[in-house]
Amino acid sequence: MANLKDIRDRIKSVKSIQKVTKAMKMVAAAKMRRAQENMEQARPYSNRLSEIIQNLLPEVDRDLLPLLEVRVVNRVAYVVVTSDKGLAGSFNSSVLRKAHIEIDEIGKENVDVFCIGKKARDYFKTRGYNIIESHVDFWGELNFNHAIKIGNGIISHFLNGHVDVVPTGAEALWDESPWSGSVKDGRIYGRGSCDMKAGLASGIFAIQVLQEIGFKPNGNVMVQSVVGEESGGCGTLTNIVKGYHGDGVVILEPTSLKMSPIQSGALTFRLTIPGRATHAAMRWDGVSAIEKFNLIHQSILDLEKHRHQSFEVRYYESPDRVAPINIGTIKGGEWHSTVPESVIAEGRFGVFPGETAQDARDAFESHIQNISNKDTWLKNNPPVIEWFEGQFESGQTPVDHPLIQTLTDSFVQTVGDAPILEGVTYGSDLRLFTNHAQIPAVLFGPGDVRLAHAANEFVEIEEVLTCINIMANMIINWCGGSIE
Repeated sequence: MANLKDIRDRIKSVKSIQKVTKAMKMVAAAKMRRAQENMEQARPYSNRLSEIIQNLLPEVDRDLLPLLEVRVVNRVAYVVVTSDKGLAGSFNSSVLRKAHIEIDEIGKENVDVFCIGKKARDYFKTRGYNIIESHVDFWGELNFNHAIKIGNGIISHFLNGHVDVVPTGAEALWDESPWSGSVKDGRIYGRGSCDMKAGLASGIFAIQVLQEIGFKPNGNVMVQSVVGEESGGCGTLTNIVKGYHGDGVVILEPTSLKMSPIQSGALTFRLTIPGRATHAAMRWDGVSAIEKFNLIHQSILDLEKHRHQSFEVRYYESPDRVAPINIGTIKGGEWHSTVPESVIAEGRFGVFPGETAQDARDAFESHIQNISNKDTWLKNNPPVIEWFEGQFESGQTPVDHPLIQTLTDSFVQTVGDAPILEGVTYGSDLRLFTNHAQIPAVLFGPGDVRLAHAANEFVEIEEVLTCINIMANMIINWCGGSIE
């Protein structure tokens, strides 16, 4: 039990803490008063500026100023400003409470948060909000450079392209070495020329052109040169995981300069079909896995046709060529005089826009099971399905998104005609941006995708030059800026 001396010491300690706290509150209140005075001194200037803008707006052609356009809001950014420490009265709690209410009304899955101050960062981090950037420990020496840094983080633009390529195939099918990079008749030849080194180069040259004329964008422009796209997208996914974020992405895939905000998916599968081996002279006593594969392959072609009749899609050139199913490799049998006991076939299963990857897998697995149940051998010895390597979901950006409209305007500004808007049937890194980073993305670049992965792959130089001009205008129109 505490004696009288202990009680007196505790009272003295509490009084000392109260004095210190009171002094700190006075200091904080003085700082707040100074900040309020600075804001009040700036109000006449701010009010006058607003008045001038309001007077000018009726005379302005809004079509010439993208920032004045009325657009559909699909995603919202909140810049939440708090202090790094406490003792700010109800300032922090009021700001955080107000931001929390407004963000939850919109839906936090549709909101990006930029946190200014440690209190904001800690608050939203512990609650699982999508924090794009956070800035702490700079209030003591706050200056205009901080505002520039924050602003550049809020407005940004990505140009994305992959440098990995598929195998060349038999080099005897090429007129020259697949790695020659030869230039002939206005074309660049070689593996990766079309898919998609030319597109990536056009983005880099567009930035170089803007640098040479002294253009300085209001936001950041990042070039992402990634690997691993052909087998799943590990390069782009790594950039997303590391936190690189932007307001829009142009993926410079070969689209023949068509705008493609919609992509089908593609799931790589391995299908192992069992048979029963015996000597070829007694083949009637065995079960040929090759013959069973032929049965299944024909049914897969029927499945492809049925799926296209079941899905309603828009913005594709051919409604019956949206989500193809393809067998790419087949390996069967061990010896010419032996009934083959297994076939291993690998291919890609197309995913329709709006269809989940899991629903597509379920559809394929259910089909193989149903076909197998109709065959005596396969019913008791069912094929085995494995999903491996590239698992490309479908993905899309709304066609009325400002990113698509800005790219359309940039195309018209450069070419004079409106671009073609068309979905693509192949998987790409677009779905990583739209599905997992919630960043609007569009495929757009030089080259005909039908030439990709083929012998004598090439890209038209004129298309590359046109793409450079369009990308330069896109950066100017999307980010804004000035020439210094």
